[in-house]
Amino acid sequence: MTTTGAVTEFTISPENSSPGGITSGPDGALWFTESVSGKIVRMTTDGEMTEFALPNPDAQPWGIATGPDGALWFTEASCVRQQASRCIVGNRIGRITTSGSVTEFAIPSDGSETHSITTGPDGALWFTEYYGSRIGRLVLLDRPTVLAIARSASPRCINFTNHAWRGLMSPTR
Repeated sequence: MTTTGAVTEFTISPENSSPGGITSGPDGALWFTESVSGKIVRMTTDGEMTEFALPNPDAQPWGIATGPDGALWFTEASCVRQQASRCIVGNRIGRITTSGSVTEFAIPSDGSETHSITTGPDGALWFTEYYGSRIGRLVLLDRPTVLAIARSASPRCINFTNHAWRGLMSPTR
C-alpha cells in the first residue's frame, strides 16, 4: 500500500492454493505458504513467483519465518494417520533454503497441528501447537547436545542439532 492508499495485488496460481503465512526472506524476496497446494512460494516485490513443492502435497504448510540460520522455517498443520499410527504427514516443522532444498522434522506432540512460527529474541524458533494448546521452542545449535527429559514433563521444547532431533526438555511455565 502506498501512502496515498493505492494497493497492488498479485494473482496466485492456482486460485485455490490458500495462501497462509508470509515473511520477508534473507534474500530480499517475500516467502509465503500455500496451504491447499502444499507449496512454499518465493515472490519478488515485482510479483515474480517461484513455487517449491513439499515432499507431501497434503502437509498444509501454514506459518513461515526467517530463521537465525538464514533459512526459512515453516509449520505443517495437517495430520494424516494410518490406522491408529502417529501422524505420518504434517505435524512437522519444515526448513527450506533460499535455493529450495526442503527438510522436514516431526515434532514430539502428535496431532498438535503446528500453526504459527517466529524467531525469538533468544535466537530460537518458537511455534504454536493449535490443538496441543502449547508453545514449542526449537533451538539451533552448532554442536551436538542432548538435554534430559523430565519424567513428568510434556515434550514441548525441542533441541535441534545438525538437522536431527537430539533431545527434549520441558519448559518452565
